[in-house]
Amino acid sequence: MEIWSLITNILLWFGLYVIVSLSLNVEYGYCGIPNFGKALSVIVGAVVAGGLMTRILMVAMGVHGDIITGSSAVSGEVTTLVKSNPLYGIVLFLVYIILALIIGAVVGAVFILPSARLKEDYLAITLLAIAETFTMVCYYNPVIVGSYYGVSVPNLFAFIPASVRYQTIVGIILITAFVVYIVLERIVESPYGRLLRGVRENEDVMKAYGRNVMNIRIKTMALGSGIAAIAGVLLTFYTLRVQPDSFMNYGRTFWTFFPFLIILLGGAGNNRGVVLGSLIFATLWELVDFYKDNIVSALHLPVEAVWLEYILFGVLMLLILFYKPEGLIPEKPIVTEPIKRKKS
Repeated sequence: MEIWSLITNILLWFGLYVIVSLSLNVEYGYCGIPNFGKALSVIVGAVVAGGLMTRILMVAMGVHGDIITGSSAVSGEVTTLVKSNPLYGIVLFLVYIILALIIGAVVGAVFILPSARLKEDYLAITLLAIAETFTMVCYYNPVIVGSYYGVSVPNLFAFIPASVRYQTIVGIILITAFVVYIVLERIVESPYGRLLRGVRENEDVMKAYGRNVMNIRIKTMALGSGIAAIAGVLLTFYTLRVQPDSFMNYGRTFWTFFPFLIILLGGAGNNRGVVLGSLIFATLWELVDFYKDNIVSALHLPVEAVWLEYILFGVLMLLILFYKPEGLIPEKPIVTEPIKRKKS
């Protein structure tokens, strides 16, 4: 039974990290935007699911009270409704996803505005600071998502037997990751993909050719942030709760450092490399987390077992930067349809 639980967790984090890392790869790998505040997009998705949609459902169902008590009442009513009417659950699920995509895109477009004056390191630190500020606001303000009390999220798949609920959600996450991969592959293989690389390599040249670099950045961040917000919603459906008290699930380690590690491992500017990096990372992470006590005990390591995975991944990133900076699958030139026709 434990091995199936391990496999389920690997597939869960593989799917979520494929979504988030692919979105970061568009921003950083292709366009060169050092988005150290990537966690903000995932948090926005969680806030949409636990805060905004909860309030909308409270109004629709006539539930009164604060967000904490109201979320519990709404979750119970919606779950009961979905059990007898599966179509409601499916429609609501699509509403959650679409709303997160839209709001995530808007937040991403606003999020990148400091890049009009800031470049590279200064921009990265500014984006990180904005994300951390928003995280702290969510943590200490109970009006948003209940502060340390948290809020409940309806089980929109209550019509599915409880014994396979987690596997079903994981399957939905994997399907979503596949769709995101296909869509982004089409985008980066288009002339727009070459435009992103041009901005990354030399934005002054792009400006000389009459391209609006700021407009390109806004569109890219809107795309990447909207996609990452979907991962935030999917994570809440898996846990059925948004709990700022354990906001490590939405913090910079999980959704900024790890996605950057995945991109560096697989290969920046290469979606196939990101998928491979996500699979390797998710597998290593779960195996280390599962056996960390045994590893520390067997090797007599002078560290607490809880810190082992963070130490190993920090060392892994350093090794990649020193010995394999291009990643496992190096970036290749974009071959668009006109180029393919000319070659053939």
